[in-house]
Amino acid sequence: MYIFGYGSLINTASRQLTGRTGDAIPVIAKGLVRYWGKIDDSYIMSPLVVNQGKGEVSGVLLEVSAEELAEFDRREAGYQRIALESSQIESEHSFDSKLPIWVYITEHHQPPCQQSPIVQSYVDTVLTGCLEISEQFARHFIANTIGWQFPYENDRHSPKYTRMAGVSANAQVNIDRLLLEYKA
Repeated sequence: MYIFGYGSLINTASRQLTGRTGDAIPVIAKGLVRYWGKIDDSYIMSPLVVNQGKGEVSGVLLEVSAEELAEFDRREAGYQRIALESSQIESEHSFDSKLPIWVYITEHHQPPCQQSPIVQSYVDTVLTGCLEISEQFARHFIANTIGWQFPYENDRHSPKYTRMAGVSANAQVNIDRLLLEYKA
């Protein structure tokens, strides 16, 4: 079976903090919309959330065993795991369309706020994962994520995101450049 990872699971080092997966297969999932948001007021930062809608979300298919799926379910507590149809997935790479594809969504989320902003350490983790694939993939991620205008905190000096991993100074320079291009 597969998990469709659309946030920090795109980043190899971050997802390895939770469990083992097969190769990350870059894909676009149709019929989903990605937002910056939080599930409830307990969040100190706003992660990414996805729900069903008229959009497309870049991410990766990760092959997992039933045991590993349970580990990722724990990581994604607070989200619902639902099935995607293989017809929703577009990729230049091959994958087994007969295997189940799971995605973690939320129907209800709150926008980022001053108490739960978008944090740079999470952005760095996700975009480092995108850059593992390509700069074009990172640009697609930025352009197809809603909510960049909400409160934003540069926490690189003291990261709030506990699964920050694999982020280099060189990646941060590239991330800053890509975000500036988007905001221009």
